[in-house]
Amino acid sequence: MRDKTQTNSAAAPGDGLIRAGAVIFFLGALATLVTVAPLFLHAKPFPTYMFGLSMLMAVGFLIAGAGVLRSVAAGRRQARGASR
Repeated sequence: MRDKTQTNSAAAPGDGLIRAGAVIFFLGALATLVTVAPLFLHAKPFPTYMFGLSMLMAVGFLIAGAGVLRSVAAGRRQARGASR
């Protein structure tokens, strides 16, 4: 019989930020595609504020980066605590 191993179900400190950043990034990527599509299809362009939604890509990238840095910091603290 095979042993059932359980993975570590506890989320690391930056996991939530990374997931949220990824979702926001992909929403921004979708907004970019929707906003740029009329330019290629020779249709009427969207209003200017729609181009602001494209900035969600940068915001999502920054949020995910903050999650990675938070995860790294937690890993360092854990390693420092284990070495003492």
